Amino acid sequence: MSQHDPETRLFKVMEAFNGERLDICLVELDRSISRSRLQKLIKDGNVKVDGAPCLTSKFQVKPGMRIEVTIPPPEVPEYAEGEKIPLKVLFEDDWMIVINKPAGMVVHPAAGNWTGTVVNAILGREPDLAEDFDDAPLRPGIVHRLDKDTSGCLVVAKTPESLTRLSAEFAKRNVAKTYLAIAAGWPKKQDGVIKTLIGRHPIDRKRMAVLKSRGREAISLYETLRQGEIDGQRASLFEVRILTGRTHQIRVHLAHIGNPVAGDSVYGGAKRLPAPRQMLHAWKLEMPHPADGRLLKFRAPFPTDFRSMMNKLPLPEAP
Repeated sequence: MSQHDPETRLFKVMEAFNGERLDICLVELDRSISRSRLQKLIKDGNVKVDGAPCLTSKFQVKPGMRIEVTIPPPEVPEYAEGEKIPLKVLFEDDWMIVINKPAGMVVHPAAGNWTGTVVNAILGREPDLAEDFDDAPLRPGIVHRLDKDTSGCLVVAKTPESLTRLSAEFAKRNVAKTYLAIAAGWPKKQDGVIKTLIGRHPIDRKRMAVLKSRGREAISLYETLRQGEIDGQRASLFEVRILTGRTHQIRVHLAHIGNPVAGDSVYGGAKRLPAPRQMLHAWKLEMPHPADGRLLKFRAPFPTDFRSMMNKLPLPEAP
């Protein structure tokens, strides 16, 4: 079943719900759906009782009745809409805008996050971009992405020509991307190169994994900047430069060497070292300007939560 197909859920009324309202009964049987949404599903004819549509939430159920709930697929907007969302701008000209993306913000609209994204915020500032990028209405100007819970430097092109040139520079690895990560444990080696293949996990398709074959090359260079304990747990501050841009690359690579990113619920960091979110920050970005090729250097200030946790680790001793 694709994300565009309706979902059907079946329930059988138990003795305890004898005489209960239909909507209240369904709330108890499936707590993942709110009562208000269930009432709308009932009103729209998406709920059947013993095979017949039931259009009133006040219908009293009886033991043994079979209830079928059809959940329509989410409506997919054709275009992203501009929203008045403030952004922390590091650089802007007629070609591009570089922001310090906050943790918790998705880069472009997608299932589950159709509003409140970087794209919505950019269009709130630059509404004409929607027409300039009509071939990609949900991700106008997007050159690269950061995970929702990763903060830091993000580049957005302001013209199709700029997008083409910037994308080419990223593809040719002419862009230097340096991250800081607070991770669980102490590494076996203080610095090194992690070079693996990364692809979809063979069982859990929502995760990425280091693979022996059929993955894509991923290269990360790391250096340990600080090392100590946070709330009694061993922790390290890593500087990581990525030479490739695979999905979840740093999170997968640090977990692979036994040091998952703090707060990362997908790759084990949340259990090893709890945090408000995954402690990964896109710290520095160096890249040629798309118009004249001059080298640009950006540095994104640390979010409060990242700085607070980082400061719990001692500074390295002077030589």
